[in-house]
Amino acid sequence: MKLWLNKFIDKLSEFFAHRKGLLPLIGVGLIILNLFFQFIHLGWITETNLLLHIGVILALIGFMLSWAL
Repeated sequence: MKLWLNKFIDKLSEFFAHRKGLLPLIGVGLIILNLFFQFIHLGWITETNLLLHIGVILALIGFMLSWAL
């Protein structure tokens, strides 16, 4: 179990080391998608601004990872 997790984290780190702007770009995309969903009214997704919150968290994690890598 531990060996599998170490390999997974190594591969994930290697993947994001070459694509430093991918997570912030996905986060900004989710924030923009949330803006468009506000006009469509999709129920609880728009009422809670779920994509906005996930996008901000993902973008912040992406910026921190790109700075560390």
